[in-house]
This record gives sequence, structure tokens and C-alpha cells, in this order.
Amino acid sequence: MNDHLLTLSPEPVWRHFRTLCNTPRASGHEARLVETLEQWADAQGLAHDRDSSGNLRIRKPATPGCESVPGIILQGHLDMVTQANADRPHDFLNDPLDTYVDAGWLHARGTTLGADNGLGVAAALAILETDDIAHGPIEALFTLEEETSMKGALGLDEGWLEGRYLLNLDSEDRGEVYIGCAGGADVVIDADLPMRGCDEEEVMRRLALTGLVGGHSGVDIHKERGNANRLLVRALRALEEYDIRLVDYHGGTLRNALPREAFATIVVNESHLPALEATLAELQALYRDELAGVDDGVTLTLSPGELSCDEAEALTDTATDLLVAALHASPYGIERMSVEVPGVVETSNNLGVVTLENGRFHLCALVRSLRDSATRNLADRFTALFGLIGARTRVENGYPGWTPSADSALLARFKRLHQETLGQEPAVKVIHAGLECGIIGSKYPQLEMISFGPVIRGAHSPTERTEIASVEEFWRVLKALVADIGSGRAA
Repeated sequence: MNDHLLTLSPEPVWRHFRTLCNTPRASGHEARLVETLEQWADAQGLAHDRDSSGNLRIRKPATPGCESVPGIILQGHLDMVTQANADRPHDFLNDPLDTYVDAGWLHARGTTLGADNGLGVAAALAILETDDIAHGPIEALFTLEEETSMKGALGLDEGWLEGRYLLNLDSEDRGEVYIGCAGGADVVIDADLPMRGCDEEEVMRRLALTGLVGGHSGVDIHKERGNANRLLVRALRALEEYDIRLVDYHGGTLRNALPREAFATIVVNESHLPALEATLAELQALYRDELAGVDDGVTLTLSPGELSCDEAEALTDTATDLLVAALHASPYGIERMSVEVPGVVETSNNLGVVTLENGRFHLCALVRSLRDSATRNLADRFTALFGLIGARTRVENGYPGWTPSADSALLARFKRLHQETLGQEPAVKVIHAGLECGIIGSKYPQLEMISFGPVIRGAHSPTERTEIASVEEFWRVLKALVADIGSGRAA
């Protein structure tokens, strides 16, 4: 499968990326890939081990004569976001990805591509097997479950890694190098809400909000894209005048992906249907006007429910009103822009996953900030708000941000080599996303770190794609940096 990748350049990177495309690697299900990489390392004669959390390390000794050169850690995560279009059924636990090239870009048919962070992993593997550059000791660190919980980085053993420089290969644009990132935490809310049976005159209808672009909840949060949960809840709020009651709700699948679709089943007095349908038509026109040029495909549809009213219960009138009001008032999007780093989002939140089933409500939001205090404050606002409807809130999977260090010798070296290799100095950036550098740096404070990578667009959505030419540029800069550090020259 994906044999066409073997015709692309640089061949070693694409060959390894083909292995990743052919090996399912959903978060929490990376075991098959870990075993595949261990077998590859054995065939290459490279040492490998795992820490107590299952993170994989593959080591390559220094080229003879370079043993005293500071060691390098090449770091990436093995898992990928698993998103597929509704019309493209895909078993992410068993099926390989189906990739294709179009106009210089690599895509996957109807699913995420896994270039985030598969290309970084592939480049690290390619460095491990290259024999045309002199280098110091190299460790390739491959972490687990980055996309869902940062579990691998959070559980990384202290005192295990030996290198001095860490190259995180998980950024997504050419001509840029990252020296800082946001921290974050998951806000998880649960509640058991009262229900009752349907009235004789009520009918069941299914409301769907579809057609959004989606994207990464950090790096795309400032692009004003629609959030299916926000838009569907807004519609439910507008329909309250028709005395609707909620039966169920399902919106979003990942807390770090902007929800593209959301669905709700409601009961409503049959006599209100004509007015309700007219209101939905007006809302769809309003949404398309508000999201013009960003989410032109946004669509609101109403269809018969899958069950009849005598087969299901709905929330009580009061429970419906309180839940919709709380969701409608929830924090979302950009909370504050950074003053210290102009143009960068400081604090934000994504309403990633919302469900209601048999009266059990669940919400998972991802709060991000360059300031840990702002993360805590925004999480507490959720606690205060949903406490008003009797919900239980917990904050978990918290991880620290990565404090920028603009005077790093590693950064100076990278900037020089980028200029020499590609003819331009890179832009130095801070990213509003949860790179693992902040977590790793808290465990290994002596490390100097930077993050860079090829061009990836649409990460965390089925529109994910990578520019093939940028992978060649990424590879050239990475090889040059490893070789330059290996030379022992000053930055």
C-alpha cells in the first residue's frame, strides 16, 4: 500500500513515512508501530529501549572521532489524530491510510494524513540510518498519545535521556522555528440530568450541523472557523421558544480538534414544526453569511428521529433550558492575545467534545495558555458555570508551557544553517499549541530545544495535507544541523 511514496524525494524520509501510513497508530494503539520500529532498529544494529511509560528510544552511537560532541535527541510522537469524513468509513485500528499526490501536495482520501507527526518521526528514522554525515551520539525519542493526553511526555522517565540538544520535529511551516509553546489542560464536565417521557402531541426530530472545515484547536483557533458545538447550541437556544426538549446530543470527537459536525435529537410539539423549520432556514442563511469565506459549506438540517416518542425519554423542560443556557454561555475561542509576543494567542479554549445520552451529559474542553495561571483561571470559570446546573468538573492532563529562550546557542546555530542551506533566515515563533517541549523541558531543564518541520495544512482534519517540496527543505536543514553539531564548531 502507498507504494507511490517510494518515488518521492527525499527517499529515506518517504520510505519511512510509508511504513507509518501502512501501520495504524491511533492514540493509545501505537503498540504495533513500536514493535515494527524495534524490529527495524534490530535490523540496523541500533540499540533501543522503552521507559516506564512505553516511550521508545532508538540510539545511534557517535561517528568515530565525534564521541565528545554533545548528543542530539530527535523527538516526535508516534500517534496521529483519527478523523474521517462521514462518507469515508475508515477503521483507524486496522486499515492503512490511502494517500495520493495532487498538485505537489500529499493527501489521504477522506481521512487525516498523519503527517502530524509522521513526517517528523520518518525524518528521525532517516537520520538514524544515514551514513554520509559525521555526528555525535543520537537518541531518537518517540512518545505516545500526544494527540489525546500528552501521556507519553507526561510520563517520560527522568534521568533516562542523555543528550544536550533536543530537536522537536513537530512544527508545521517552512521558514519558521519555534522556541516556545502554550501549556494546557482538559476540563471534563459530567452531570446526570432528569428526564421524562414524551407528551402525546410531541414528535421526535434529529437536528444536524455539518459542513465545517474544522482544524487544530490551537494553531487554527484564531482563524474564526466555525465550531459545530457552538453553532448547534446556538440553534437550540433559538428554538427554545418552541418548547423543545433534548433527547441526545453528540458533537465533536477530539478535544484538540475544532468540531466539524454536531447532532441533536429533540422532541417538539408537532404544531410547532413549520415555524421551527423556518427558523432553522433563517439560521442557516445567517451562519453562511457570518462564516462566508471561512466555512461556506455550513449546513443545518432537520430529519425524522431514529426512534418514536413512545420509545425514548427526553430531558425535562427545566433541564433542557439549563443545559442549553450553560453551553451557550461557555467560554470559547480566543480569551486573550499575548502582549509579550505580539500576534500570538495567549489564552484560548475549544469546546471539543459534547455528548448527552440517556440523561448523562459529558463535555471535554481543552484550555490552552502561555500562562499557567490563565489556564487555571479559565478552567475555574467552567467549574463555576456548570456548577450552577449541578455538574461535576475535574481538570486533568495538565501540562506546562515552554518558556522562550531567544538567546539559545542552538537557536543561533539553526538560524545560521537555515540561511546557508535555504537562503533565508527563519522566523522565530511561539506557537499556541501544546508541543511536548514544555513537558520534556520540565523534566530535563538542561536541554536546549527548538522545534521545526515541513509545511502541513489542515492538521487534525480530513483536509490534512503536506507540501512535498517542503519535506525536501526540512530534510536538508535537519541533516545540516546534525552535521554542524557533529563538527564540534561553535554556534
